[in-house]
Amino acid sequence: MADQQLLDKIKAFEGREYGRVYAWDPVNAPMIRHWCEMMGITNPLYTDREFAREAGYPDIVAPPAMLQVWCMAGLDMENYPPGSTDENSFEVLKLIESHGFESVVAVNSDLKFDRYVAAGERLYYTSRVDAVTEEKATGLGTGHFVTVIMTYSVERAEGREDEKVGEQLFRVFKFKPAVRPKPETGTDSAIPKITRPRPGISDDSRFFWEGCEAGKLLVQRCADCQTLRHPPAPVCAKCHSFNWDTVEASGKGHLYSFVVMHYPEIPPFEYPNPVGLVELDEGVRLIAGLVGADRSELQIGQRLQVEFARFQDEELTLPQFRPVAQ
Repeated sequence: MADQQLLDKIKAFEGREYGRVYAWDPVNAPMIRHWCEMMGITNPLYTDREFAREAGYPDIVAPPAMLQVWCMAGLDMENYPPGSTDENSFEVLKLIESHGFESVVAVNSDLKFDRYVAAGERLYYTSRVDAVTEEKATGLGTGHFVTVIMTYSVERAEGREDEKVGEQLFRVFKFKPAVRPKPETGTDSAIPKITRPRPGISDDSRFFWEGCEAGKLLVQRCADCQTLRHPPAPVCAKCHSFNWDTVEASGKGHLYSFVVMHYPEIPPFEYPNPVGLVELDEGVRLIAGLVGADRSELQIGQRLQVEFARFQDEELTLPQFRPVAQ
C-alpha cells in the first residue's frame, strides 16, 4: 500500500526551482568538431566559419543536440564551475530512496531548441521539478516517476537580459524491483531453453535455407542477364527481370568488414560474438558469424571459407565462415 506521508513529502517538491548551473567553457569549435566527427555530421554551419557568417550567424554554430553537453560537470558529477548552485535538482530521489525505493532507471529525455547557439556564447541552465507521481506499478517494479525540466540560457553582458535557447525534460523512475518467484527445477514451470531466432523464409529466400540444409551455399542469379544478387529479391536490379535461378558458390571469400558484439548478452549466443560481412569470390556479400578466430586475429581482407553449423535442438543450419591460411 502506498505511503501517504511519503507521498505528501515528495509531492511538495513539485514546482521547486533550483539555481544556475554554468558551463565550464563557452561554446567552442574544438568540441563542435569532435562531436560532428563522432556523429558523422558534415553540415558546414558547424565547422566553416565563413559559411556560417554568410548564412547570417555571428560564428559557427553548435548542433542543437549538443545543448546538454555544454553544462555537463565532467567525470566528477559534482564538479561544477564557480557560481553554480550547490543544490541538487534531483534531491527528491534521495527522499524516495530512503523509503526503500533503491533502484533507478532513466525513462526519457526530450530536448527543445529555440535557436542555434554560436561559438563564444556561455550557457547555463536552471531546473524545476515538474512532476512527482503517485506510486505506480510497472513491469520493473513499484515506484515514483520524477520529471525535472532544465531551461538553458545564454548569459549576456551586464545590463542585457539573458536569452533562453532551449529546454530539456528529464524523467526517471525510482522503484522497488518486482519480486518474481523462481520456478521449481524439474517441473513444467522450469524456464524453457532459449533458441536462436528463426530466419524469415519467403518464396524468394527458401532456396537459400534449403541449400544450407544440404551443405550448399546457393546464390540467386538473374536468368536473363546472369547477374548474381544477395540478399534474395523477387526482381533483378540490373535488368528488372523477374526470372531467376540459383548457382552454388564456392564458399570462399574474404572479410570485407566485421563487428564484435559484446553487450547486451542475449542467449543462446556466446560472447564476444564476431559477425562478418563476407565478400564471396563470386562478388556478392553476405552477413554471417565468424568462427575459429580471436578478435585480435581478425583482419580486413583475410581469406575465409564457409562451413555449415547444425544446431540440432533448433533444427537450424546456418552458414558460418572460418579464416583459412593464406
